[in-house]
Amino acid sequence: MVFLSLAGFEHAQCQSGSTVPTVEAILTHMEQARTENRATLRPYTVTRDYRLFGTENSTESDVVADVTFVPPDVKHFAIEDVNGKGIGEKIVRQMLEQEVELGRNYSSTEISMANYDFRFLGEEDMGGEWCYVLQLLPLRKDKNLLRGKIWVDTKTYLLHRAEGEPAKAVSWWLRNVRITLVYADVDGMWLQTTSESTADVRILGQHTMLSRDLGYKVSEPIAAARTLATGPATASARVDPR
Repeated sequence: MVFLSLAGFEHAQCQSGSTVPTVEAILTHMEQARTENRATLRPYTVTRDYRLFGTENSTESDVVADVTFVPPDVKHFAIEDVNGKGIGEKIVRQMLEQEVELGRNYSSTEISMANYDFRFLGEEDMGGEWCYVLQLLPLRKDKNLLRGKIWVDTKTYLLHRAEGEPAKAVSWWLRNVRITLVYADVDGMWLQTTSESTADVRILGQHTMLSRDLGYKVSEPIAAARTLATGPATASARVDPR
């Protein structure tokens, strides 16, 4: 990978003063952590809240959906409650339909060397967890890939956060799209638990869609997500792959 060679070091000194691995070593550990995490996945149903905020940060729509996952790649959903403008439900249905479709071929969008080049940017404390920060450089123009940054736990090599813009325009109607994904432990599984998408909608102005996982039914027990964000996420906020 061209950007791996640009890292140009065997080891680098980080802000904490400790020695960090090469980019190649970080990516190898990430691959191993991702494989081990997938082995822990069990059937679950998550109740998820979607809120659409308008130009003045007012809630225009609130949608609650149940999403069921059956390993390794089966998902289905049901809309449980809708409040506010109907456009919110339409957007949520499109998001969930895309999630179900992508789940059938998760390797095409996961944060891996098959889809991205990486560049080491440094280290950062994200909510009390020390992370390597890597730049994401998509290998192809795909609206389901991000051009941005990821935060990788220095101990577990699991993703804590990913943020950026789609590698390809999502649609003519949306400009300046920014996406943030936050991950957390859910009953021994490392899952995406929060997402935020902000875009300038032609004619209508800036809108934000925030999704948060409210609770899980994992196999038999009920587990609550250790969600790392409780409101619209920001780069400086608490700051992972399924």
